[in-house]
Amino acid sequence: MTKLNQTEESPNLDTDKEALKNRRIRSFVLRQGRVTKGQAHALEIGLPKFGISYAPEIIDLNAKFNRTESKKILEIGFGMGETTAKIAQTLPECDFLAAEVHTPGVGALLKLIEELALTNIRIIQHDVVDVLQNMLKDASLDGVHIFFPDPWHKARHHKRRLIQAGFVKLLCTKLKVGGYLHVATDWQEYAEWVLEVLNAEPQLQNTAESYAEKPGYRPLTKFENRGLKLGHGVWDMVFRRK
Repeated sequence: MTKLNQTEESPNLDTDKEALKNRRIRSFVLRQGRVTKGQAHALEIGLPKFGISYAPEIIDLNAKFNRTESKKILEIGFGMGETTAKIAQTLPECDFLAAEVHTPGVGALLKLIEELALTNIRIIQHDVVDVLQNMLKDASLDGVHIFFPDPWHKARHHKRRLIQAGFVKLLCTKLKVGGYLHVATDWQEYAEWVLEVLNAEPQLQNTAESYAEKPGYRPLTKFENRGLKLGHGVWDMVFRRK
């Protein structure tokens, strides 16, 4: 998951106090990163075909994917895109709207889309909070994936964590009844935090007693596999929208 937090500030704090008052914490820290030649080429060729430009207007997901019967899944913070590409390949009957702010990651996923000849991914390079608030219809999603978000492990940084009560409530408005929210993390303290937040949301119901078994569609990443061999844990949480 993309790291996050910067606040929006008005260019003129003396004359725009309302904007300052309503500024919000971002869920990522925006870093440029280095775009490889392959990623740059993929961005040039693939973004016009598989990208969705941010605009504060509701989009028709069926039209964006050119089919109506498929399930629509939102992938939040896909990093370099390997997991998203593998899931899309594993579940060709589903469509994946993948949100990420970092350009190298967007280029990397576009490269994978071309290499694997995938047709069921669309990418939006923008803050997912804006996307949820302004571009997605209520009850339009069958699922949401949030894999390995930044845990912001220092206590003073906990307010920067993506999984917060307000954000989860916003996600619930976009999930269909019966739709699911799947969060995975390799930080135990963050897993406990996420489980508490999700359990506290009355619109959600846990599919397990506490943590869920890893669903078959989520592949093991190289990093995760290495951590498991060293005895590190990974916690999956899968909740359903009531």
